[in-house]
Amino acid sequence: MNNLRILLVDDEPDVLDFLSFNLQKEGYEVYTASEGREAVQMAKKVAPNLILLDVMMPEMDGIEACKEIRSLPEGKDALIVFLTARTEDYSQIAGLDAGADDYVSKPIKPRVLISRIKALLRRRFQSETDTAIFDVGGGIKINKENYSVKVDNKEMSLPKKEFELLYLLASKPGKVFTREDILHKIWGEDVVVGDRTIDVHIRKLRQKLGDEVIKTLKGIGYKFEF
Repeated sequence: MNNLRILLVDDEPDVLDFLSFNLQKEGYEVYTASEGREAVQMAKKVAPNLILLDVMMPEMDGIEACKEIRSLPEGKDALIVFLTARTEDYSQIAGLDAGADDYVSKPIKPRVLISRIKALLRRRFQSETDTAIFDVGGGIKINKENYSVKVDNKEMSLPKKEFELLYLLASKPGKVFTREDILHKIWGEDVVVGDRTIDVHIRKLRQKLGDEVIKTLKGIGYKFEF
């Protein structure tokens, strides 16, 4: 999985130099940008496989840059990891809504970062072999090739993690997925997120698809059924 393109975005030159050196040692093709607008333009130019994106930057912050990159054909399938010193719930939820796949807290430890990148890329390549399109019933059709959902033939836009959570639950209607299952399959073993993160995503899916679609089994987890 080396020789993949990584876009590194941070307004601190020392961070760019330090991380670029360590990523290039692993064989990755590294591109850099020092602020959000430059990151959007660079994403258009190189179509990165993965983006390491600082949250707090001048002019356009990482969350806004993430939203714009996700709207690009060159950025919709990229893995996006936020580099942040912020630990507030708001920052994490806003980042997930914008389409982030993961977080790495500053100060950054190269070995931890490389391990996280490899795990994310491994899951991405494995997921490409999954069923792409299926009709889950109730007028809901899911297309994993373009991350789209249709409800009664009306296209619905979902943030990336909401889509992946829906895809997981709907892939086996009636099966109960525990919170541990969901955390492992959607966020991975190396990512630390709380139960609140799952609750936020479930609540938003229910708002869009209806309360009856996703059932809660108290103390256990969730299942998809009609």
